[in-house]
Amino acid sequence: MSDPRWVLHVDLDQFIAAVEVLRRPELAGRPVVVGGRGDPTERGVVATASYEARAFGVGSGMPLRLAARKCPDAVFLPVDKEAYDAASAEVMATLRGLEWGGVPVVLEVLGWDEAFLGPGAGHGDLGDPREFAERVRAAVLAATDLHCSVGIGDNKLRAKIATDFGKPRGVWQLTEDTWFEVMGERPTTALWGIGAKTARKLAALGIDTVAQLASSDARVLAAELGPTMGPWYHRLGRGADTSPVDATPWVPRAHGREETFQQDLDTPEQVAAAVRALTGRVLADIRAEGRPAARVGLKVRFVPFVTVSRSLTLPEPTYDLAVLEAAAVSLLDRLDERDRGRPVRLLGVRLEMVPPEGGY
Repeated sequence: MSDPRWVLHVDLDQFIAAVEVLRRPELAGRPVVVGGRGDPTERGVVATASYEARAFGVGSGMPLRLAARKCPDAVFLPVDKEAYDAASAEVMATLRGLEWGGVPVVLEVLGWDEAFLGPGAGHGDLGDPREFAERVRAAVLAATDLHCSVGIGDNKLRAKIATDFGKPRGVWQLTEDTWFEVMGERPTTALWGIGAKTARKLAALGIDTVAQLASSDARVLAAELGPTMGPWYHRLGRGADTSPVDATPWVPRAHGREETFQQDLDTPEQVAAAVRALTGRVLADIRAEGRPAARVGLKVRFVPFVTVSRSLTLPEPTYDLAVLEAAAVSLLDRLDERDRGRPVRLLGVRLEMVPPEGGY
């Protein structure tokens, strides 16, 4: 039997933009930007950009107006969640139908456009994982006309990181044997799970590269970054990961809604009314889940682009709209004194639900 450690990470290339180009073949090869209502004169952010648009410096999360300045010839399209849901479902169904080593694969869905694949129980010879990765790419393309990249690893972390080296439309393999050769001199932000904020904390400890993180003192990391996260970051530096590919469906902990306002909200009354309206929309989402809210969160983005968040735990879980509205509005009083009364350009409300029976 072949080594059962192999894990594949499948990531659709420029997924949202690719779905839009399939619907509008005339856009192939042109810079395409998807975000907001598709109007770059309005407030909104880029959901995704085609590779042609990325060449001009357009990236996810960028204000649409800035994207238009960077790439004035881009085609701007509105977000169409239902279309992406449908395309994603088709991709995942294709992956779920594959066999590896003579048995169905184990599929762990990570989102619209990515998933882990592992060999199922009782599998036979797995063969060359690169050959299977190419089979995966071909199957997805044949079923959906969408291209993907595949990372191969001896654990999920290495497979996930490997995918970036294979993009676009490629396959890449990363294992314990090649980890430090490939990753050692890269910045800590090259690791899945380390963002800019954590990288700054690590840099303050003299840790700038993956190799430095791997050779650091786990006790120091625990003292500076927490008893759980410190050792975990240390393991990341070594590429260590023991988590299995898990086909258990993802269960959300919370639902949230955000709205970017085309005109700033200038008065406390306007802001409070908008918070109440958003709370009602999120309440409908958690009712559909069948789990009441246990915690309320509020996100506020002031002009020009300063974002703060506040949250509180409810005395008891509830579906009561009046209680949830009051809790969300009360978080406005927890804003810093200097922020109160400032024009607001975006609001978000998040309701964290009680765990499902049996936990997450």
